[in-house]
Amino acid sequence: MSAQSAENADLTTVIGLEVHVQLETDTKIFCGCPTEPTDDPNTQTCPVCLGLPGALPVLNEAAVEAAVKVGKAIDADIPEETRFHRKNYFYPDLPKNFQITQYDEPVCADGELEISVGGERRTVGIRRAHLEEDPGSLQHVGGNIDNADYTLVNYNRAGTPLMEIVTKPDFREPEETRAFLEKLEEVLEYLGVFDASRDGSLRIDANLSLVPSDEVDDDGTISEDVLGAANRTEVKNISSHKGAETALQYEEGRQKDLMRRGRAVEQETRHFNETHGSTVSMRSKEEEKDYRYFEEADLPPLQVSHWKDEISIPELPDARRERFQDEYGLSDEAASKLTSTKQVADFYEDVAAEYDADLAATWVADELLGELNYRDMAVTDVDDRLDEVKRLVELVAADDITAKNAKEVVLRGMLDDGDAPDDIVEREDLGKTDDDAVAAAVTEAIEENPDAVADYEDGDDGAINFLVGQVMGKTGGSADPGTVNQKLRAALDE
Repeated sequence: MSAQSAENADLTTVIGLEVHVQLETDTKIFCGCPTEPTDDPNTQTCPVCLGLPGALPVLNEAAVEAAVKVGKAIDADIPEETRFHRKNYFYPDLPKNFQITQYDEPVCADGELEISVGGERRTVGIRRAHLEEDPGSLQHVGGNIDNADYTLVNYNRAGTPLMEIVTKPDFREPEETRAFLEKLEEVLEYLGVFDASRDGSLRIDANLSLVPSDEVDDDGTISEDVLGAANRTEVKNISSHKGAETALQYEEGRQKDLMRRGRAVEQETRHFNETHGSTVSMRSKEEEKDYRYFEEADLPPLQVSHWKDEISIPELPDARRERFQDEYGLSDEAASKLTSTKQVADFYEDVAAEYDADLAATWVADELLGELNYRDMAVTDVDDRLDEVKRLVELVAADDITAKNAKEVVLRGMLDDGDAPDDIVEREDLGKTDDDAVAAAVTEAIEENPDAVADYEDGDDGAINFLVGQVMGKTGGSADPGTVNQKLRAALDE
């Protein structure tokens, strides 16, 4: 599409993603070097991952098993035979100057992933998912990729198992990519093949183009001819869900602005500057022929299609969410929160096995996750203290402390100061006030506040809240507000 013809046309945004996921294995994909992160650069290397002459790759079986698990989770086809190729391209952080990857026979093809966008569920097609080796990492000193004083290379990451997941161009808004990446990360975490806490564990390249809206079919599909005629840009070096959304929002606006001014969109590769939230030109866009793929002679073809039946995968987030609704009677919102990560879901089921399911949902989904989110923390930050959280739920379930004190004093004290729940209860004297003490406090509150009593008797139901507050103050907050409310009404209505 020319710039002139597009200038006044209604345009549709078309986005596809290439998501690079580090697979969680003990050793690299083609050698025995460890993948455990370290602060010491260039210490986890060997002749194979350094590309020294005569060093031969040996495929890591665990990486292939992880790839098959991903294939099953996205309902992909796993072919009878898959093989590796050499991708010839200059990588300053991959010492042998080619990458062992998969080309036309990937380990997974034609999958899909269902996501929720704006309350509506839709399916994103996944064209392929293939195995390859990760390059090393670059540290740009004194600036960023385009203005650094110099660059340091760390080869520790070179050779880490990587799975590249390539979607179909099914996204129409940048916001949709964020939903997809969040869902994909959930699935990978449930499978146990991915550790989001690792630096660089998930990196995204995004392709965006604009096409005339009248070229989009009623079902949302776009022909290959239309896509081929649109000049697309590839945005690289995106490292987060939010970053993907921000980069694509900028790129969408940049291309629309060019077309409004009658200028052509160049087909190019651009770098995402996370600090400024913008993209900058890196180079012209490579084509497939530029990589000069040819078969990797040092690795034989793989026959792993039967592994799809032999390798099991755990219950995935969507299935678990539906089961939580059916089995525990939870709302869709609560079930979604409780299945956001496998660790959260496992902890909820552990609590619900001993206490009321609704009480467990309230304390895990609302109280615990809410307080963690407020502190910019995750469940992984308190995974060694979940028994203490469970003990707090026990105190509430046994009616030993009020839910208000449990949340506002005990839980917050646990997270802020690291104290154990029983220690906080004892130190703050939060044991629940007995019925006789509550009754005495109710009598005192009524006698000391005749105006509020008169307001209540005149039909001002809000006055009861003032009286509840007076009783709670007299009991040091250790009375149950609901019980106080009942006792006050019973006394006032006599």
